[in-house]
Amino acid sequence: MIIREQGGEQTTCYAPAMGGRAVGARRRGRNEGSIYKDEAKGRWYAAVSLGYGPDGKTWRRHKVSGRTRAEVAEKLRLLQAERDSGVQPARAYTVKRAVDDWLAEGLDGRSARTVGLNRGVLKLATAIVGDIELRKLTAHDVRRALVQLAQDHSSRTVALAHNALTRTIRHAEANRHVMHNAAALVDTPKGQSGRPSKALTADQAVAVLKAAKDSRLGAYVVLCLLTGVRTEEARALRWDHVDLDAGSIAVWRSVRRGGDTKTAKSRRTLGLPQAVVEALREHRVRQDEERLAAGELWKEDGLVFATTVGTQLDAANVRRSFRSICRTADIGEGWAPRELRTSFVSLLSASGVPVEEIARLVGHSSSRTTEVIYRKELRPVLIKGAEVMVGWPGGISPSGSHRSGRDSLPSPGSYHPWCPEAAGPAPVDEQVRVPGGDPFPAGLGFLEPA
Repeated sequence: MIIREQGGEQTTCYAPAMGGRAVGARRRGRNEGSIYKDEAKGRWYAAVSLGYGPDGKTWRRHKVSGRTRAEVAEKLRLLQAERDSGVQPARAYTVKRAVDDWLAEGLDGRSARTVGLNRGVLKLATAIVGDIELRKLTAHDVRRALVQLAQDHSSRTVALAHNALTRTIRHAEANRHVMHNAAALVDTPKGQSGRPSKALTADQAVAVLKAAKDSRLGAYVVLCLLTGVRTEEARALRWDHVDLDAGSIAVWRSVRRGGDTKTAKSRRTLGLPQAVVEALREHRVRQDEERLAAGELWKEDGLVFATTVGTQLDAANVRRSFRSICRTADIGEGWAPRELRTSFVSLLSASGVPVEEIARLVGHSSSRTTEVIYRKELRPVLIKGAEVMVGWPGGISPSGSHRSGRDSLPSPGSYHPWCPEAAGPAPVDEQVRVPGGDPFPAGLGFLEPA
């Protein structure tokens, strides 16, 4: 034992133990942990007691090491903070293990599609940070992973991955595997621009409708293009919700979990153009033939659009059929079924239908939703100010009559067949009407109401 005096205080030091392990002079208090150096290995160690395990018998200790005493002291401080907060870190509990636990436990009751979507985006994230121990994951690690994802993926994918990772760590917090959520401290970076939605032109719409006549799902395409129903609503449509004699359908269901539509306003009854009625009648005859051919294999669910054995179509079935129709129509394969609905909005807007009426037809909760989602397809209709101000200054006489130049502007409710350059009203005998009095361009003359 050696006694040293520094600054009026006496310090007691002990000689190294026989095993080469130095022993500090002052014993640490209860629950303070221990710090020591292993001379044989040349490393410092710290250990803290975590109490008894779940079995109530095994006394657990967590040990860390480092090259310097200061490094180990800092690690010990973090261990003690975790212990005091109730965190019980498991050994080698990585980000990937946390993801697996959340997918297995945190999405109970969600649809298979939702689970698959989250699994897909988390697979991208865990490829970058999956091997990091969760308690050591920092906001810098999360930001690095998201920035790397943003280089090759869309903003939507990056946002989904960030959201799923945040919820994963929140689930781990609830299970006392980590003390704080590093993902919640990071802003979502902007990814690559996704493919913008597009709408069929008048000529392309005619070509698609003609090509659809020979397709097994031709009636599906005709229905979506000429009524604007969502593809998820068309896949869930039942024959008992179709009245071909009255020329209407009741859109009350979708393929979403629970079978409900996207919003309450999405539940609506739509009048059908004659082309849709005829297409559905032909489709029903074809389906009856398939039912006879399938025999006992047929599963009767009353679906309007089904597989060859009566079961529900999935999104892949529809995409393949629609791409085949697009090839036949010679408009290219870069189209998605959802763009039939986009084309419907463009068709109505180009015909001068007010956005409020379009919102009702497509089942939006408000016209604001329509304006935001389909802002590229909607045509401006506020032209009254342009009429009044034409030729200004001096363009308005004291009596309020307009000077020259007025004839070059379209009048309210004028007809625009899909191109801004073509202005001026179409002759009355060249316009057709759909239920509710909405005009369609005469180029699609098959749209007479049933």
